[in-house]
This record gives sequence, C-alpha cells and structure tokens, in this order.
Amino acid sequence: MNHFASELANGIAAMNLSIDDAQQQKLLHYLELLKKWNKTYNLTALRDDSKMVSYHILDSLTLLPYAEHARTMIDVGSGGGMPGIPTAICRPDLQITLIDSNSKKTTFLQQAAIELGLKNLSVSSSRVENILDKRADIVTSRAFAELCNFVQLTRHLLNENGHWVAMKGVYPNEELFRLPENVEAYQIDSLTVPTLDAERHMVLLRPKHEETK
Repeated sequence: MNHFASELANGIAAMNLSIDDAQQQKLLHYLELLKKWNKTYNLTALRDDSKMVSYHILDSLTLLPYAEHARTMIDVGSGGGMPGIPTAICRPDLQITLIDSNSKKTTFLQQAAIELGLKNLSVSSSRVENILDKRADIVTSRAFAELCNFVQLTRHLLNENGHWVAMKGVYPNEELFRLPENVEAYQIDSLTVPTLDAERHMVLLRPKHEETK
C-alpha cells in the first residue's frame, strides 16, 4: 500500500485538491476493503491493482470541485461506492445517499460506511425509481446509464434548485442529442486524471424551467 499512498498523494497534489493525511488514510483503507470484498462480491471489473488509485479514487475525486457548494448528494447506481464513498471521506459535511439495486453491493457499501466511520453516508438498496422520500442538491452517477435514462429515472430526486452531475468517459455526443427537451446540459468539462490514460468528461445538467408569460 506504500506505492498506493505515494500515488494517491501525488495525484491529489496534481489535482490541486485539499485532502488531509487522515482522509488520505481513509481513502487507502477504502481501497483495501474494495480489494477484499471484490473477490466475493464482484464490486468492480477492474482486476489490475496498479490502476486502483487512478480508476477508483482519483477519478472519483474529480467530483469534489463540482460539489463544493452542495449540502446533499445522491449517488445513483453506486456499485462499489464510486464516487460516493471517496466524496464522503473528503466532505464529511456533505450528506450523501448511495443507491444501488444490487443487495450484495449495498451490503458492502453499508459495511464500508461503518468501518470507515462515515456518519454522513446512508445506503439505500432499491431501484432508483422506487426512492420517493429523498431529495438532493446534486444527483450524480458514474457509468450508471446513458444521460437520457439517467435524468428521466432520477428527476424526482432533485431539490427545487438541484442539478445532475454525470461522470462520463468520452465526450457523449449522441447521448446529449437524445436528452429530453426539458433538460439542458449547461456545462461540459474535459478532465485530466493523473496516471489515468482515458478520456473523462463531467456533464452538468438541469431541468429547463418554463418561462412565465
């Protein structure tokens, strides 16, 4: 894990993020839990340990600047906990709900929240369309669904002035074209993740409000 620790610290510095030593240790502990549980629960398809820091942690941490002013967040299709758990570690003031319909994965998420002492994290084992009692400033996903399905399935989870933050790989041209007419992508940023040799884009979307005549 010493190599992981140095890669994590260097990556955080390159991304100009402020994450203290205790939080970095928790991020590394999370990776240990992910490796341990993945053998049984198939939490991630990534089997190359050398890529875990970049693919799972640093990639998740690209969300932090976009959640800067949020107080609540919902991570849809959280799977092994990305980006929700790394975000919860680095933003203990941000109330985060992880949603996944796979009970094996939510069992891991609940155990990870306990072992990491994440009091700002809650886990819901359900299909997203059945979640009717939660709202958030930000609804995010990482490889959950294409944009059209993502916004249609989760619109009821947004606060009045809430928005979506979708983590994508290559620029999602076709997905943007298929967005519902009442949703707009108002910001799309190309991201660089240290030691990750793959395209990454952050897509910010919001409902269009009808103009009053």
